[in-house]
Amino acid sequence: MPRRVRTRRRERKFVPQGHAYVSATFNNTIVTLTEPNGDVLSWASGGTVGFKGSRKGTAFAAQRAGEAAARKAMDHGLRTVDVLVKGPGSGREAAIRSLQAAGLRITSIKDVTPVPHNGCRPPKKRRV
Repeated sequence: MPRRVRTRRRERKFVPQGHAYVSATFNNTIVTLTEPNGDVLSWASGGTVGFKGSRKGTAFAAQRAGEAAARKAMDHGLRTVDVLVKGPGSGREAAIRSLQAAGLRITSIKDVTPVPHNGCRPPKKRRV
């Protein structure tokens, strides 16, 4: 008879302050809320809140993702966040606004978009 493997239940942490990472690409927006040391409390993206295909990259999808991530993190007691934004996508501002609307206090906003020192060749221009 095989031994039953017991899954350990995640205990509820109480974290009043943390970081919010917003990764906004042209195709999707991912919002991750972490503890100050970097342990993830919650995350959401355009896809996890129900959008598919090109709609994941919209500002509205980013807004819904921000709300969902904030709701999950506030169950852990999160109240104030420092926001770090990365990427050129349309969901940057929408995600930040939704975090604020969900009830989180934003102490600082920092842009951490990586800028190449003339590294890779960019994608070719679209011909529509």
